[in-house]
Amino acid sequence: MKIDAVTIFPDYFAPLQLSLLGKAAAIGLLEFGVHDLRQHSTNVHNQVDDTPYGGGAGMVMMPEVWGQALDALLTPDSDLIILTPAGKRFNQPMAQEFSRASHLVFACGRYEGIDDRVRQYYLSKGHRVHEVSIGDYVLGGGEVASLVMIEAITRLIPGVLGNPESLAEESHNSEGYLEYPNFTKPQKWREISVPEILLSGNHAEIAKWRAAQAIERAKNNF
Repeated sequence: MKIDAVTIFPDYFAPLQLSLLGKAAAIGLLEFGVHDLRQHSTNVHNQVDDTPYGGGAGMVMMPEVWGQALDALLTPDSDLIILTPAGKRFNQPMAQEFSRASHLVFACGRYEGIDDRVRQYYLSKGHRVHEVSIGDYVLGGGEVASLVMIEAITRLIPGVLGNPESLAEESHNSEGYLEYPNFTKPQKWREISVPEILLSGNHAEIAKWRAAQAIERAKNNF
């Protein structure tokens, strides 16, 4: 999979070179490109934003600079992801869908967001355009949200995770459950013991206990 990110802060994406993502890139499973939006500005000050039509606080990112950046990246195989609090909520099924894509382009907005004509234009040209939010809160920009999505998406690609059984363990969670609580050695820590069922060796009963715990967690969190 090829992943490109367009941002005014390229250094935000340094973590892509770390841990499992860095290893996956090193062996060719993933290809990352990070592009500085300001390089497409024609302004002497590398300006990428201006005041909003109709008035209001803040600044809006200009369509021309985004057009120049995205024209150089998008192909018929690309999915353009615009990070915005107004977008569709990111979840595990969406991560699974994006993990089957061949090319993802993340548009990391800042300030009051990207001029909406960018979205309209690329939709009109037949591109797959997705407005996505990672939650009901506001961040300083789309970079952190992009990193969250990239990690959730790429770990689903075969070969990225060191232990593929981890994905099998999580398969039911995409249906709305949360992962059961996990424990390791020592058996007792600060007067709190590991649940006895996990020491029983009865794998059928352990599986039932874990499923019940996952359901209970879901009830308490939603």
